[in-house]
Amino acid sequence: MKHFLSFQDVPDLSQLITSGIVAKRNPFGDQEMGKNKTIGLLFFNSSLRTRISTQKAAQNLGLNVIVMNVGQDGWGLEMEEGVIMNGDKAEHVKEAAAVIGSYCDIIGIRSFASLSDREKDYQEIVFQQFKKYAGVPIINLESATRHPLQSLADCITIEEFKLKERPKVVLTWLPHFKPLPQAVANSFCEWMNHAEVELVVTHPKGYDLSPDFVGKGQVIYDQDKALEGADFVYGKNWSSYEHYGQVLSSDPSWMITNDKMSLTDNGKFMHCLPLRRNMKVADEVLDGPHSLVIEQAANREWAAQAALREILLGMK
Repeated sequence: MKHFLSFQDVPDLSQLITSGIVAKRNPFGDQEMGKNKTIGLLFFNSSLRTRISTQKAAQNLGLNVIVMNVGQDGWGLEMEEGVIMNGDKAEHVKEAAAVIGSYCDIIGIRSFASLSDREKDYQEIVFQQFKKYAGVPIINLESATRHPLQSLADCITIEEFKLKERPKVVLTWLPHFKPLPQAVANSFCEWMNHAEVELVVTHPKGYDLSPDFVGKGQVIYDQDKALEGADFVYGKNWSSYEHYGQVLSSDPSWMITNDKMSLTDNGKFMHCLPLRRNMKVADEVLDGPHSLVIEQAANREWAAQAALREILLGMK
C-alpha cells in the first residue's frame, strides 16, 4: 500500500481488519519493521484520539515519531498554485512538503473542511499537494471528506462484536448546534459499502450525504423506523451537503436514548467521539451496557497500526 488516503487505497479489507486484530493481540510483534524510520504527524486541526493512537501505533512498530501543529509550532502554508504570496502564509507547500519528505519516511496529515466552499473542500487540496510534492507515503488522519483510520477502527469493532454474519448497521444523524463536517459519516458509509453489513442511513430531510459515499446504503428519513432491528447504531452529526455547511435543524428528538435503542435488536451503540452528552446521546446510553464508544476508541490504535504496517510493507 503506497498511501492511505481513502478506502480506494486498501487492497483487501478483510486482511486489514485481521491485521488490526492481530496487532491488538501482539502489539510489538512487528517492532522491527519501523526501525530507523521516521513518521511525521502534521496537525492542521486539533486532535485527541487520532494523535495519541497514531503516535502509539507508530511506536509499537518501532518508528520514530515527530509531531507538529501546523500554524502553531510553525507558520501557515500556502496550498494554492501560482499565487502571489503577499498574505499571511510564509511558505508554499511545494517547498514545505518536499523538505518534510526529506526528513520523514511517512507523513500523516489531519486537515478539516472549511465548510464554506464545498467544491474546494471535496478537492482535498492539502492532501493532494502533499502527495504530489512530499515524495513519501501519506496517511490520512482525517481530511475534509474522509476519516479512514476511524472507519477501519469501526470495522474492527463491528467484526469483534457482531453476533450474526451480516448485521444491520444504522448510521444516524444526531442534533448539534454548530456545523460539523461530513468526513466521518462519508467515510463510514464508504467502508460499510464494502463490508458484509446491511447499511441504513437516517437523518432529517436536507441532510443527505453525497450519493458517491452513501452508495448502496438505504436512506430512511424516519429515525424510529430505521432503528428497528438494528445490530449496531452509529451516531454522528454532520452539516448539510446540499446547503453546504449549514445547520438546518437541531431537533432534539433525534438524540439517542434508551427508548430509541429499545427499537433495535439488542443493538450496540457506537460514536467516534468526542460528543456532547445529553444533547446528542443520553447518559443512560453512553454509560449503559450496550455502549461501545470506549472499545471503539481503543481500536483506533490497532487500526493505525494495521495501516502503518501495510505502508511499511509497501516500502520494502
